[in-house]
Amino acid sequence: MVRRHEPTDAAWARIEPLLPVNTGPGGRRRDHRQVINQILWKIRTGADRRDVPERYGPWQTLYQRFRRWSADGTWDRLPAHVQVHDDAIGVVDRSAVCVDSTIVRAHQYAAGARKKGSGRGRNRHGRGGQALGRSRGGPAGKIHLACDGRGLPPAFVVTAGNVNDRARLIDVVEAIRIGRTGPGRPRVRPGHLIADKGYSTGIIRAYPRRRRIPHTIPERADQLAARARRGHRRCGFDRDRHRRRNVIERCFNRLKRFRGIATRYDKPATHYRAAITITGLMLWLNHDPQNTP
Repeated sequence: MVRRHEPTDAAWARIEPLLPVNTGPGGRRRDHRQVINQILWKIRTGADRRDVPERYGPWQTLYQRFRRWSADGTWDRLPAHVQVHDDAIGVVDRSAVCVDSTIVRAHQYAAGARKKGSGRGRNRHGRGGQALGRSRGGPAGKIHLACDGRGLPPAFVVTAGNVNDRARLIDVVEAIRIGRTGPGRPRVRPGHLIADKGYSTGIIRAYPRRRRIPHTIPERADQLAARARRGHRRCGFDRDRHRRRNVIERCFNRLKRFRGIATRYDKPATHYRAAITITGLMLWLNHDPQNTP
């Protein structure tokens, strides 16, 4: 019986060939599918790995394989393969790429991580350390996400919770790389970039213009007032197109149904990024075309 948080047979057939060969010394290895179901159960419930049900096997197997695949890039290869396949059959909607962020509170288990490099200087932005910072509600991180017109995430960046959203928009857009089945460069340019007024700055607007990416970003009230005082005209704004931005709110909602994403329990940032990658992969695999906006 396939439980609701587990990949279906069709989904499993798409990712199984990409997993490492399950051989090696030490006797019979635990089946990959059973271990992935075990990992998904933990992310879905947010429970401690030691509380994983016995039907999935020993918790040590979960930890060892999850950590090993986080380090060797296995988790990153799975969604990349799925995105290449979906793009090849023409179902990836790049006509509207939305960018936004959400705050994630850190549990005391995560907040006890090594503090060196987690809140100051270069590592404050999540490029090193543990991507945790002090926000109004205590230790927290942020997920900066891009999603396509179907509400599926092709790229994300994890930073400390005290990092400004505007500082990471360029990083998120630059992280979008959908490969091709044959020769050719990956697809990296959104058809249209949509964001809320929190991203309305001169630097952010200059970036898509420089890359020739059409964009829809509303201006803040103070910016509109300043333009009026100077006698300048307003930036063009397509209200109907901007309404499509709600797909990213729905994407965050689906991600945070997994309690291990809504609250961060992992100390290492690499483990939390891997959990988001796995959850995003499940969204891609379980996407129903009938629910496309």
